[in-house]
Amino acid sequence: MMKWTSALLALACLPSLAQAHEIWVERDGAGPARIYLGEPGEVLPEGGDPEFDHLKAPRLVPASQAAQVRKAGYIEVAVPAGDVRVTDDSVFEPWGEDGKKEGVIYYARAGRTEAKAVLPLEIVPTAPGADSFTLVRDGKPVANAKLTVFTPDKWSKAFTTDAQGKVALPLREKGRYILSATHEEKGDLTLAGQKVATIYHMASLSFAND
Repeated sequence: MMKWTSALLALACLPSLAQAHEIWVERDGAGPARIYLGEPGEVLPEGGDPEFDHLKAPRLVPASQAAQVRKAGYIEVAVPAGDVRVTDDSVFEPWGEDGKKEGVIYYARAGRTEAKAVLPLEIVPTAPGADSFTLVRDGKPVANAKLTVFTPDKWSKAFTTDAQGKVALPLREKGRYILSATHEEKGDLTLAGQKVATIYHMASLSFAND
């Protein structure tokens, strides 16, 4: 009975769990990229987030054959110089009842040296190294969207993009920032071979403010 109860509780918590978790990428200089799954507003537990095992094989964009090495709480991969982009649509299986299933696709970027979008949903600096950003969905800016900023000391605040999909941020502290945004898509959709009614597209951008 205890095993069944635990399983049912896990299933009941899945929607909030999937939406609370993020994939983000960290990189120091030209070193390897570190791909995380967790909650960027929380201190990462020793050994990684409890859901880290769900992160199996995130895809780099452009595609890379570089080995993905599992570490304590993150995946490490050697990548060329420049900004790093990752996507994964298989972290959590679609959840909910038939006809109303929901799912999540993650998009993550590290670095702000390129003022262009490559991923289907991406937070893009308005210029290389800028402190203002545009949320871009399929090449078009997303207006009036919520964008959350996590500072190096885990302080967080929500901002709203303007009519051009832009937001200017007060980046005063030194250290690593993580930006996060979610775009909800509804319709007759397919994810992981299953029919879904809602897909949460979740994007993150991390960078060091020196």
